[in-house]
Amino acid sequence: MNEDRLNLIKEKLSGYGAEFYDVNGTPGVITTPENVVKVCETLKNDSTISFEQCRDAVSVDRFKKQNRFEVIYSLYSLAHRDRLFVKVLIPDVKNPATPSLTGLWNSVNWYEREAYDMMGIVFTGHPDMRRIYMPEEFEHYPLRKDFPLMGIPGSLPLPKK
Repeated sequence: MNEDRLNLIKEKLSGYGAEFYDVNGTPGVITTPENVVKVCETLKNDSTISFEQCRDAVSVDRFKKQNRFEVIYSLYSLAHRDRLFVKVLIPDVKNPATPSLTGLWNSVNWYEREAYDMMGIVFTGHPDMRRIYMPEEFEHYPLRKDFPLMGIPGSLPLPKK
């Protein structure tokens, strides 16, 4: 992404308290759950910016006392042929939640469900917030850093040989 385009994006997002960072030459935006929808609406719908696609979303457990969880969306602009990361820092460690972006990009539906299933991050406003890998009655989140490496004995019956 060229510097003029990055400066335009910074200008458009200046009212949302967004911070910018670099990931090996790809720019990123850091935001909060309160602002993520507005930030992403601007990134998608502003014709001078135009990030039409959300190609991926991942969740991260930093295992620290504040902002333990993050969700990172990978956006792509077909018109400008460049990419941008949007990182949402989730401050609530006990009940991590952030608004869903399914209203902007249908593609995030399964990414958000996976983050819920594996990390326990709830996406408010999601049309189908249920598990996709683990049984609904499973009370744990296997990709959290405090999940035991060998699993929780007796929590799930294993298939017989």
